[in-house]
Amino acid sequence: MVLNYIWIAFFVIAFIIGLVKLIFFGDTEIFKLMVEGTFDSTKASVMDISLPLVGIMAFYLGMLKIAEKAGAINFLSRLVGPFFNRLFPDVPKDHPAVGQMMMNYSANLLGLDNAATPFGLKAMAGLQELNKDKETASNAQIMFMTLHASGLTLLPVAIIAQRAIYNSKDPTDIFIPCIIATYVATLAGLIVVAIKQRINLFDRVIVTWLGCITLFISAVVWYFTAYLSKEQISVVSKVFSNLMLFGLPVIFILGGVRKKINVFEAFIEGAKESFDIAIKIIPYLVALLAAVSVFRVSGAVSYLGDGFKWVFSHFNMDTRFTDVLPIAFLRPLSGSGARAMMLDNLKVYGADSFVGHLSSVLYGTADTTFYIVALYFGSVGIKKTRYAIPAMLIADVFGIITAISICYLFFG
Repeated sequence: MVLNYIWIAFFVIAFIIGLVKLIFFGDTEIFKLMVEGTFDSTKASVMDISLPLVGIMAFYLGMLKIAEKAGAINFLSRLVGPFFNRLFPDVPKDHPAVGQMMMNYSANLLGLDNAATPFGLKAMAGLQELNKDKETASNAQIMFMTLHASGLTLLPVAIIAQRAIYNSKDPTDIFIPCIIATYVATLAGLIVVAIKQRINLFDRVIVTWLGCITLFISAVVWYFTAYLSKEQISVVSKVFSNLMLFGLPVIFILGGVRKKINVFEAFIEGAKESFDIAIKIIPYLVALLAAVSVFRVSGAVSYLGDGFKWVFSHFNMDTRFTDVLPIAFLRPLSGSGARAMMLDNLKVYGADSFVGHLSSVLYGTADTTFYIVALYFGSVGIKKTRYAIPAMLIADVFGIITAISICYLFFG
């Protein structure tokens, strides 16, 4: 229902803004641009997202099938079972979805986006098998989606690389702010969904796991800042990410060999699932990305940022952060659009300026909420997302506020 209202609102708001621009400002090109944006987004839904995704998914779903038959998924399920059983009480112990979710979260944590998506889609399919109402998102699916969309990451490799391209003197200095902001967003999403689902967050197991995760992240931050130079952080981030992307498949294959399974046949069995998933998500992607496109092209996002800038200008406070708010507003709608804004800010203001730093951290903090909803829920035919989108957006808001605050502390 929420997604339905949002979808309608995007088109109606874009149409109203277009009429205002045409009638009062003589902008005769606005509707042409929105129509072109619709065509471009619908084409991109198929040609740039769904079809290229088939190849990536085929590879990682094939590897995941090997991992399942080798026992890796069951091992992860037992390892994180006590924690996940509290967060996902409707998912049976040792269910394959637990290990699949863990694979997805681990890939996100390490910045392995290409691997995270296939693992996540497989996890969503596993949760859908347990879902009694096949058209309505279950509690477990909402918790999974919220934690996934919050985007907790330890290695923001792509952002560091972009900052280096724009001649930043210290491309890695957004490393700690990104970790802190995404961690706060993840905790916020977890708490919101847990309260809604009446999960006891003070359970000893949950408190222990969250404490250990916090200590681990703190230890990583401390080690990177205390023992590695700025140049070494950048090199280690890139090398480790690529090592994991190549190392995981090798580990799965060796595990399959150890279990004496036919790894090639297992790979083919898993890879076959990719095309069906890609076909299922096309209508959802076309619908949402078309709405997002006309909303963005109409100028609604920029007007929203200007409105906030006007409001905050009436208070006795630093308003530099308002120059970056359009990225925060656009990020849940369009990853490519937000990335373009970030790169433009790096070019105009400089990568090492306050705006450049905040643009980088904000881009790394939030995620493309509506794209994720279309991709993951669409892959299993979920039509009623319940409170998934509000929960994900609340997590984004906490991440945005933290990113702004931490950037003033580090770079202000």
